[in-house]
Amino acid sequence: MRIDQRIIEQWIQPNSRVLDLGCGDGTLLRHLADHKNVRGYGLEISPEGIEACVAKGVNVIEQNLDQGLKNFEDNSFDTVIMSQTLQAMRYPKTTLAEMTRVGRECVVTIPNFGHWRARLQLLFRGRMPVSDLLPYEWYDTPNIHFCTFLDFEILCRDMQLQVVEKAVVTEKSLGKRLSQLHPNIFGETGIFRVRK
Repeated sequence: MRIDQRIIEQWIQPNSRVLDLGCGDGTLLRHLADHKNVRGYGLEISPEGIEACVAKGVNVIEQNLDQGLKNFEDNSFDTVIMSQTLQAMRYPKTTLAEMTRVGRECVVTIPNFGHWRARLQLLFRGRMPVSDLLPYEWYDTPNIHFCTFLDFEILCRDMQLQVVEKAVVTEKSLGKRLSQLHPNIFGETGIFRVRK
């Protein structure tokens, strides 16, 4: 599992109901079911992801998240997870509102487009950054909304959502220390626990 998924696991209560939006191949939901006895569903749009979920025994629904979560009632889940997907949504604010409607709590993981390497590439090369963190060219990226950790926290504040807990993930050891001092510059991935 990815490091952000290991942090998410720590924030999920045993025996809870979980909805994983953009669940990919179902790895996180399968792990939570096996280790935390969660009950839940994954929503995924890619046929490959759906097939992988089915092979893992994960309850998966084919659904375009940009069309909302109208098929779920208010507070249907204890936790709604969206890992590395919010920046690819057409209307992230609407998606976040829907998440907080159907879940008592939400966990959102986002890449930091304000990371120092991205800033330097844009400054010195004059081109949109391409890196391990952001591996796509501007014309073929699934990421359509670029934000920093600070941008996400301001969105939560504007929506009157409480950031209960947050964690910053950085792979390199020097970056780990610096990301604690200045997460918006040195953090690669942000994990936010949010509720109304």
